[in-house]
Amino acid sequence: MTSRKHGTERAAISLPNLRFEISEAAQILRISRAHLYHRLHDGSIRAQKDGARTYITHAELERYVESCNPREITLSAAER
Repeated sequence: MTSRKHGTERAAISLPNLRFEISEAAQILRISRAHLYHRLHDGSIRAQKDGARTYITHAELERYVESCNPREITLSAAER
């Protein structure tokens, strides 16, 4: 006879990361933590405080990336 577990089993709920710590956000943006702190200080990126911890939301990271215009690279005739 096989034994069965009675009761309810909860399925693991997978939620997307909604906010990131400074080191995580820096990794995502592929910049140093120091550079990220400069962006926070100059207002380019807005952070959220939760007690002593500082977080950056997923939406804020997306907003920042979209606000960064890629530099247009123009090639001179000699480079073409």
